[in-house]
Amino acid sequence: MGRVAELGGVSVRTLHHYDEIGLVRPSARTAAGYRAYSAGDVERLREVLAYRRLGFGLREVAELVGDPSTDAVARLRRLRELLLDRRDRADAMVAAIDRELGARAKGLKLSPEEQMDMLGVRLYDAIGGAYTATRRTEPRIAAQILDALGEARTVLNVGAGTGSYEPADRDVTAVEPSAVMRAQRPIGAAPCVAAAAENLPFEDRSFDAAMAVSTVHHWGDPVAGLREMRRVARRVVVLTFDTDEPGWQGRFWLTRDYLPEFAAVLAEFPSLGGMADAIGARAEPVPVPWDCADGLFEAYWRRPEAYLEDQVRRAISVWTRVGPEAEQRAVRSLGDDLDSGRWAERNSDLTDLDAADLGLRLLMA
Repeated sequence: MGRVAELGGVSVRTLHHYDEIGLVRPSARTAAGYRAYSAGDVERLREVLAYRRLGFGLREVAELVGDPSTDAVARLRRLRELLLDRRDRADAMVAAIDRELGARAKGLKLSPEEQMDMLGVRLYDAIGGAYTATRRTEPRIAAQILDALGEARTVLNVGAGTGSYEPADRDVTAVEPSAVMRAQRPIGAAPCVAAAAENLPFEDRSFDAAMAVSTVHHWGDPVAGLREMRRVARRVVVLTFDTDEPGWQGRFWLTRDYLPEFAAVLAEFPSLGGMADAIGARAEPVPVPWDCADGLFEAYWRRPEAYLEDQVRRAISVWTRVGPEAEQRAVRSLGDDLDSGRWAERNSDLTDLDAADLGLRLLMA
C-alpha cells in the first residue's frame, strides 16, 4: 500500500478510505496480511485520481469508474475529453488575463465588473459556458435536420452539448462526454449519457436515427465515431464541415483575411468524402442565414462586428484552438478594417445575400 500511495502521490490514509467506501479495493492480501494491489487495481486508482484532480466528487467518481457500459479505452477517451475541456478553460483564463494586462499597460481603469469578468469569475467554462448565451437553435438549420431525420421516432444525439437541435417531438437520448456541457442542459432536456462517440454504450440498431450537430471536429477519431453511429442507428444525420473543395479556406472572409490558423485547426480532420464513404452517406449543403440565431463560427458572415465581442468568440471553439495571440491579432485587424471601411470594400458582394454557403454540410446515411 505504501508503494502504491507513493506512485499515486496520495497518502496511505487516502487509500484506506478508498478501500472502506469500495472505490478502490485491493484484490488480494499477502501472507502477512498486507493489502496487495493488482495491475487492474492500479489502473482503477489512476482513473479515480484523474477524476478527483479534475474536481469530481467521490460519488461522481464512483459512477464514472463503475460504469459497466464502458471499457478501459472508452474511459481513457472520456478522460481525454475532460482534460481537453480543462485545457480550454485554462487557455481562456490566460487570454482573459492577457487582455487585462494589456488594458492596464495602456493606463485604462477597469470597473469592478470588468475586473471580475477578465479574471474569469464570469468567464464561462472556456467555450462551454457561453453556449447558453449565444448558441441557440437556428430554425432554418433545424428544419433541414428534422427533414433528414424523416419518420424516426427514437433519436440518439451524439455530442449533444446543451441540447440544441434535439427534436422536441421525438424520443431523444443524448450522449455528451463533457461534464461542463452536461451541467448546462436545461431542466426537462432529454436524458444524457456520459460517453464518447467512438464507443457508444448501446446495442446494434437501438435507435431509428442518430444525429450529431457541429461536434465531429471535437472527436478524437471522427470516422470511428461515425461508424459507431451507423452501428447503433438505422439512419445517421451529421452536420459537419467540408474541407474537400480546393481553396476552401477562402470561402469565408474571416479565415481568408484574418485567421489563416483555421486551416491548421482542421489539418487532421478527415475529408468530407472520407467520412461519407465510411458510413455510405450523401451530402447536401447547409446555407448559413445572414441572421443565424446559432452563434457558430460562420454565423456572423454578414455581421462582422459580432466577432469583436468576447462573449461571441468564447462560444466558438476555433478561437480557443488557435490561441490568444492569433485571436487578438485577428480581432485587432478586423476592428481596424471595420473602422477604415476596408472590410466593407472587400466584401460588398455580401450585402444583399440572405444566406451563404460557407462549407457546412449535412451527411445523411
